[in-house]
Amino acid sequence: MTKKRAKRNKTITLTPDEYIYFSQKIYNLKEINNIKIEDILNKTINNDLFDIINRLPKQFADLVIIDPPYNLNKEFNGFKFKSSSKNQYLDYLRLWFPQTVSLLKPNGSLYLCGDWKCTSALQQIMEENMTVINRITWQREKGRGALRNWKNAMEDIWFGIKDPKDYYFDVESVKQKRKVIATYRQNGKPKDWEKTEKGNFRLTYPSNFWDDISIPYWSMSENTDHPTQKPEKLIAKLILASCPENGIVFDPFAGSGTTSVVAKKLNRQYVGIEMNKEYCCWTEKRLQLADKEPDIQGYSGGVFWERNTANLQIAEIKKKQTDCTDF
Repeated sequence: MTKKRAKRNKTITLTPDEYIYFSQKIYNLKEINNIKIEDILNKTINNDLFDIINRLPKQFADLVIIDPPYNLNKEFNGFKFKSSSKNQYLDYLRLWFPQTVSLLKPNGSLYLCGDWKCTSALQQIMEENMTVINRITWQREKGRGALRNWKNAMEDIWFGIKDPKDYYFDVESVKQKRKVIATYRQNGKPKDWEKTEKGNFRLTYPSNFWDDISIPYWSMSENTDHPTQKPEKLIAKLILASCPENGIVFDPFAGSGTTSVVAKKLNRQYVGIEMNKEYCCWTEKRLQLADKEPDIQGYSGGVFWERNTANLQIAEIKKKQTDCTDF
């Protein structure tokens, strides 16, 4: 639960009283045979996915985001996941992935996260059950270097859909605001960029390589002690692009609840399943904090910004507020 930390450390923790309080807000579906959408919508479900996946309502989700245990030796608050061969890991994926796809609406989308070691297995399981549209690679810049190998600083997210002719994708909602170094003009006027007091900027369409993501750490208010927590900014891109407002986002390995929290902040509905009770309580605390702190670091003004631009984002917000008061 709680441990002594530096005063400036913003990591989300639980006091014993908070653990009791938030334990009362999570749900367990083990005894419910006929699970309906109202039993799971906007709730944190404290169950092992294998115990309930075949009883969940079919085709309820607009978007599924999956961050499963990677094919590594890893401990999650007492639960130890052991690495195995590619074929054994594929067998593990086949135990739950096809059933998870069945929970998607006919026009739904799915994102599946992994690292270099398991990405070939992830591609195979996706191709067995869906149409693969793309592979996103994002820069996971954290940790020390490796003495006898290249530092592992990249992860993949496989993007798949059920129907190539009918799926939701809103690219306008995930544009990036980047500083322009080499400016290009046409007839003396800026070409595809804007000149501001803080510099020259361009709104660009996103590629499938993301180098603007910061890993949660102790000075960020979204940080928890979860060993593989995904950044809110990363999940926000997936949700905005692939789930309409008020749509339903499902996360079968919810961890510390980032997907549910970001869905709430972006006016989407959510369903999160997590087997670890303390992680579920962290999720509920984060959901409560989201009512007072709805911002997502690196996303403001309807666009995604490059890393280390907080001062520029604040300046733009203040400018817009000033412009509004001038009328």
